[in-house]
Amino acid sequence: MSQTQINFADIQAETPTIEQITREYQDINNALDQAQTRLDKEKALQQWEDLRRRLNTWSEMTSLNFSQDTTNKEYQQAQEYSDELRPKLTALEVAMKRRLLNSQDRTELESILGQQAFSLWSADVTTFEPAIEEDLVQESKLVNQYVQLLASAELEFRGETLNLSGIRKYTQDSDRKTRYEAEKVRWQFFSQNQAQLDSIYDQLVKLRHQMAQKLGYDNYTGLGYKRMQRIDYTEADVASYRDEVVAKVVPLAQKIIDQKAQKLNLEWVMYWDEAVFDLQGNPKPQGDHDWMLQQAQKMFDAMHPELGSFFAMMVAGNFMDLKTRPGKAGGGFCTSFPTTGVPYIFANFNQTKGDVEVFTHEMGHAFQAWQSRNLPLIDYLWPTLESCEIHSMSLEFLTWSQMEQFFGDDADRFREIHLAQSILFLPYGCAVDHFQHLVYANPEATPEERNQMWQQMEARYLPWRQYEDLEYPAQGGLWQEKQHIYCSPFYYIDYTLALCCAMQFWVKAESDFEGALTEYIALCQRGGQAPFQSLTSSANLVSPFQPGSLANVITKAQQFLNL
Repeated sequence: MSQTQINFADIQAETPTIEQITREYQDINNALDQAQTRLDKEKALQQWEDLRRRLNTWSEMTSLNFSQDTTNKEYQQAQEYSDELRPKLTALEVAMKRRLLNSQDRTELESILGQQAFSLWSADVTTFEPAIEEDLVQESKLVNQYVQLLASAELEFRGETLNLSGIRKYTQDSDRKTRYEAEKVRWQFFSQNQAQLDSIYDQLVKLRHQMAQKLGYDNYTGLGYKRMQRIDYTEADVASYRDEVVAKVVPLAQKIIDQKAQKLNLEWVMYWDEAVFDLQGNPKPQGDHDWMLQQAQKMFDAMHPELGSFFAMMVAGNFMDLKTRPGKAGGGFCTSFPTTGVPYIFANFNQTKGDVEVFTHEMGHAFQAWQSRNLPLIDYLWPTLESCEIHSMSLEFLTWSQMEQFFGDDADRFREIHLAQSILFLPYGCAVDHFQHLVYANPEATPEERNQMWQQMEARYLPWRQYEDLEYPAQGGLWQEKQHIYCSPFYYIDYTLALCCAMQFWVKAESDFEGALTEYIALCQRGGQAPFQSLTSSANLVSPFQPGSLANVITKAQQFLNL
């Protein structure tokens, strides 16, 4: 734990120019050319590391500013500059990685930097050539268009003007009519903007396909996997895993839906009923934003001194932005600034139980980033994304014992609902992933055909789903609300892979909380020093790609949910 308090306002992130960065890379290359001893090489590599950390801090700060206010002209321009510069910076970085990969001193370099970095870079160098520079700029612009479009939503509902995050409290209301009407209003926004949503995605798919072909791939899927740095499993492994979810999880999910129908006294669970689990409605945190931060401090103090002191530092340094407001991007994420090692949490509280779930989730990311901040390479500060999500989703479960802090007497109901939702999420996450595999295998498909693909996915993974007269999702448009599909292709399956691991931590914590928490902290400290399946094995978790990996979890969940 650092003794000096770092404040968010004090973080310096100077805007680079391509000329300046090119000169710095020349200096590093010259230093490597002249390096005679191991120490000389270490110094040159440290120079490169310092440069990458500076650039990453600037890039993340720029992106965060834009997310905090998508209407701010200065932030928009800074983001556009970043998007245009990024491919040029990538070109310089990839050239350096190629140099190190092909170096006659590679064995010595691996002993300095670790083998994992070289495995990651072997994937990275296949994802970039100068020929796709302009395409990457265009991709960023389209992604920003989508983010801005969703952030611009102004939904009129019962005398309030709400954004897409703000209306969520009504889509989860205990009153059925309120939920239905809120969903009507929400999907109206998508219907009004259908042409733009279809156009942005169509352009993104064709652009990504074009980039993949320029780089020698058949279609975007192979490139997408490399961009995600998947180095220890394949498309075939993911397909088998999805089949396992259909065989083992979908039947349990159907039971949860049937149980929900009983509790809600409904013959059929409609789409607008899926967010609630009983007639009482979902439990809500019993206070506002400031109260939640106080309760969170109590929670983390009770769990572990490391968690308690870390959270206190985050609050004192203003490393969180949790309130929803006009113009702010939707969703939640965690980022970090590698020049300081301190992470930052972004969320949109909307007075629902999701506030607690998103908060504990992003805190899991943040805690991992803090625990591994002193690892020597920027490549290791975060693991690959499916491993990252283990830290976040596991903390959602490891905080169960403290849920009374937020929900009081409703804590048991919260735990039950959180588990039921987690089980229901696995097939949905697989549907999002499988859909993207279909999309990128058929890049010329029309918007209508893509909607049909999504309907096929719903039939396979979510067979209970019924929209009645919610026209937009009934016609297959539901996928358009999922930002990851537009912004981060193939990311979404990572949540489900990690959830399989997180639920294993839950099973462990139910019998030995201290032991589970110790293993969790150790996993956080390892950062990204190993690929996904090595990290799971090091934490005594069964890889989701192993047949039967879900057996224990499903048995335990059935018992817990009385199914």
